Amino acid sequence: MGRTTHISLPDLTGKVAVVTGASDGIGTVIATQLARSGAEVVMPVRSATKGERAAESIRVAVPGAKVTTRALDLSSLESVSTLVNDFSSDGRAIDILVNNAGVMQPPARQVTQDGFELQFGTNHLGHFALTLGLLPLLRKGNARVTHQTSIAARSGTINWDDLNWERSYDVMKAYGQSKLAVALFARELEARSSAGGWGITSNIAHPGVSPTNLLAAQPGLGRPKDSAGRRLIGVLARVGIAGTVDSAAQPGLVAAAGSDAHGDQFFGPKRLIGGPPTEVAMWKPMRRMDDARRLWEASEQLTGVQLAF
Repeated sequence: MGRTTHISLPDLTGKVAVVTGASDGIGTVIATQLARSGAEVVMPVRSATKGERAAESIRVAVPGAKVTTRALDLSSLESVSTLVNDFSSDGRAIDILVNNAGVMQPPARQVTQDGFELQFGTNHLGHFALTLGLLPLLRKGNARVTHQTSIAARSGTINWDDLNWERSYDVMKAYGQSKLAVALFARELEARSSAGGWGITSNIAHPGVSPTNLLAAQPGLGRPKDSAGRRLIGVLARVGIAGTVDSAAQPGLVAAAGSDAHGDQFFGPKRLIGGPPTEVAMWKPMRRMDDARRLWEASEQLTGVQLAF
């Protein structure tokens, strides 16, 4: 397995960085490197125990790091709203938001607490509601928002006639839709910020392929053991074909805090599934700005969340 070269980040002392999905994998790597560069890192997590364990690992790796956890279940709009209210009560500007958390391929169709298809509801709608709720604080910090998509978005489509896959459910197509939705939201956020003078920059990242826990055993999703795909990815990572968890985090870090990221950009590994981070061309489904606008409007209607200003 090749050694990962961590990118150089600017001094982030005094900055507040919020990273979802930071209790393990890519998210923990991103949170650790942001903390190492001086940022105060807030980790909204679903499992308090798992989150505190990750936070402590960051404190050990980065002595003096300012890192805290807060409760968040992206599959619950009530939980998202509670976290937004929590941040709003604090009133502190948010400088960096990394929408990194996600779920992938439950063995059977599942729904969120609000009745949305689990992958679409968690990966996209939960982050949509979170980001819109935090917009006043993001504007206050002239924030950079990073959205983690996936290779699945490259061939993804939006199932406009059945966004929640209530008919003819296809787990992989639903996952591809959720990750394309993430990217389209990122682009529309950048477009609206630019047009409205919000001061927010929005970028997209994809990690390539790496042995994260997305396809690992997750009894809560109905997956009692690692999937065959997870085991294969582990082998590919060991022989240097796929990325490592560390290398897979680097595109997201470039997007979130790199000096070359300025908005409406897409970062990924140099090779599709692995390699050093670089800016890459938007995949064809991501270029459809009419779809991005339509998705934003549909997401407002589904979540009931609209601009807070």
